[in-house]
Amino acid sequence: MTQTMIGVIGGSGIYDIDGLENAAWQSVESPWGAPSDQILTGTLDGVKMAFLPRHGRGHVHTPTSVPYRANIDALKRIGVTDVISVSACGSFRENMAPGDFVIVDQFIDRTIARKKTFFGTGCVGHVSVAHPTCPRLSDACETAARTTGINVHRGGTYLAMEGPQFSTLAESKMYREQWGADVIGMTNMPEAKLAREAELCYASIAMITDYDSWHPDHGEVDVTRIIATLTANAAHARTLVAQLPALLGAQRDLCPHGCDRALEYAIMTAPEARDPALVAKLDAVAGRVLNT
Repeated sequence: MTQTMIGVIGGSGIYDIDGLENAAWQSVESPWGAPSDQILTGTLDGVKMAFLPRHGRGHVHTPTSVPYRANIDALKRIGVTDVISVSACGSFRENMAPGDFVIVDQFIDRTIARKKTFFGTGCVGHVSVAHPTCPRLSDACETAARTTGINVHRGGTYLAMEGPQFSTLAESKMYREQWGADVIGMTNMPEAKLAREAELCYASIAMITDYDSWHPDHGEVDVTRIIATLTANAAHARTLVAQLPALLGAQRDLCPHGCDRALEYAIMTAPEARDPALVAKLDAVAGRVLNT
């Protein structure tokens, strides 16, 4: 068994965790650059916690400029075992209304301007993201949401767009009607892919703020309305997160779905052909397999 450390990556409107004991902001150096911000660490109900504001305090990073690799590396580096991603999104489904939460289980990645892997020339790695979220961790998030009284939907496909602009009407209709996406956001990719490469269990909580631009009775995205819903969602999300330590416990076994062993057969480059500089950068992310 290993010690649980829950890492929460907070999206728009979520900049801390309520009730942390011995809370302190700490700087974490990463070979992949500076993370979005310092990381808030502490304990909650006897379980270690870490919180990283995805956009930085004060919301200084665009969805494209978020340093996704540095964020995931920094969390792994300080001992995080389970990552909960919390983010605002739009909905393509009438029954997934503003104020509802969706426990995402699939993604369509439409981002085009982001570094999407820790691996590269000199150390090639391929991981499976057929099932990009951890069912065990998603179970805990669903239970916490229902305990909190949040209207939550289990399962949904998240379309990750580049942004920062919202969708055109034509795009919104295509994603909804032809591609079968359920929600749309700008930040869960490549975050989920990188978490899998780092052998971290990952769950995504999408907080619905609007109906994107497809809905005939709602029209285009209204940013003022989004902010109001986002504020209410953030309060619910903090309450949800507070339930997770009791559900996950202070100790954990190996992930039954293999998230923490995703690199077992992923490294393709022969040991003698690996780039030492890249291998050194991968010490936290892939040290378990590269050092054996």
